[in-house]
Amino acid sequence: MAEGDPEDFAAAINAAGIDGWMNAMGLRLIRATRDEVEAELDVGPQHRQAYGIVHGGVHAGIVETLASIGAALSALSDGRTVVGLENHTSFLRAVRSGRLRATARPLDRGRRTQVWEGSIHDEQGRLCASGRVRLLVLEPDAVLAGQRAGTPGAGTPGADTPGAR
Repeated sequence: MAEGDPEDFAAAINAAGIDGWMNAMGLRLIRATRDEVEAELDVGPQHRQAYGIVHGGVHAGIVETLASIGAALSALSDGRTVVGLENHTSFLRAVRSGRLRATARPLDRGRRTQVWEGSIHDEQGRLCASGRVRLLVLEPDAVLAGQRAGTPGAGTPGADTPGAR
């Protein structure tokens, strides 16, 4: 897909700044379509746990964020949104520094649920983490945590990614 393609929402999502976790982590979307979401993250001290390696929660958060964005882009075409139901992320290679590159793609997009798979690679192209996220497709009038789910970030201070709970 060419840069500036109307089906790629990465620039718009990055500019909107509606996801506090993405901003706090420094996660930058490179590509965001209904069929693939890619992002980069430069590892810093905020990403490391006590042993000096990237915290597993960072890997799990990246996988869920990318899956949630892709699933939401797919669901929005029907006026729906999504919320994460489960995230299973495996940590395969420890990382201390450098740039991580992550990609998520759909495995199944059903009427009620979607399953996405994500992978995170280091600068040498080695697989560091991989995971699957199952998401529930919500109807337009669904209530989530006491409020109408609606569009992510629309009038909701501190709103998170489409799949955040």
